[in-house]
Amino acid sequence: METRAERLSPLPENVVGVSVVRRRWNGICVDVNEIRSSGPTQHSLCLESHVRLSALLEEVGAPCEPRLREGKPCEIGYVPRQMNIMPAGMPLWGYSANSRLVRDAVLIFDPSELVERLGQSPSHADLGAPRLRFADDRLWTLVRLLAEAVEDDDPSTQLYGDGLIAAIFAVVGSRRGEGPATRKGLAPWQLRRVIDFLESRLPERVELSALAALVDLSQAHFSRAFKVSTGVAPYQWQLQARLKRAQEMLLTTPASLEQVAEATGFADAVHFGKAFRRAHGATPATWRRDRKR
Repeated sequence: METRAERLSPLPENVVGVSVVRRRWNGICVDVNEIRSSGPTQHSLCLESHVRLSALLEEVGAPCEPRLREGKPCEIGYVPRQMNIMPAGMPLWGYSANSRLVRDAVLIFDPSELVERLGQSPSHADLGAPRLRFADDRLWTLVRLLAEAVEDDDPSTQLYGDGLIAAIFAVVGSRRGEGPATRKGLAPWQLRRVIDFLESRLPERVELSALAALVDLSQAHFSRAFKVSTGVAPYQWQLQARLKRAQEMLLTTPASLEQVAEATGFADAVHFGKAFRRAHGATPATWRRDRKR
């Protein structure tokens, strides 16, 4: 699937640069796009084969504007933190009278795959018709968090991103008037099976779909139930378990910080140190020294 940078080559008038960072979670493509411009811009954003959900993360200069027809202003007024749902094949143009920088996150997906991967599917009314310039603070925040994780290679980011994707489509498919989801945890046997699986895979990447399948639940239902049972999200449990294993190594082995980082799935000692300090309020070296006096 082409990125926006590839679709906009050669660059349209006054567009001076396009960069894209891409990652996949749950089979859904997540692009974080940044477009830099030097004046009025207009370019096609149509994508024939997939539905897109976009969230505007940052803009400098005149506001950007989604247009259903080239040269025809959008009938919906400006909305801060605007979001858009764009069905496959829908003609769409991006326009700004004097944009300097636009940064957005776009989720690109096939709705038919949502049932298979997430155990849920928003209706045609949710995804089959364009929805431009709408505001939803909860949905925007979820997409922003996902965008911030696109370049994070830490193993726990797999579960983190999978969970965000499941939450995003639970929000998209929600209906007004529905009551809140029942806050019911996992059965003891379900929790034990999941914990055993997570522990056996430490510190490797684990997909949320694999955990949900162990107990025959949808990813969204599983994520809610796991948090009720443990008090933390699956990715948080995995990160905490990795840090606990690191503590054991620091106390019981002469391994260097680099060796501990590698054994517990961190990119290097620097990333390990930052995660350890956030969790325990001290660097690994200080924590080890204080407990070996």
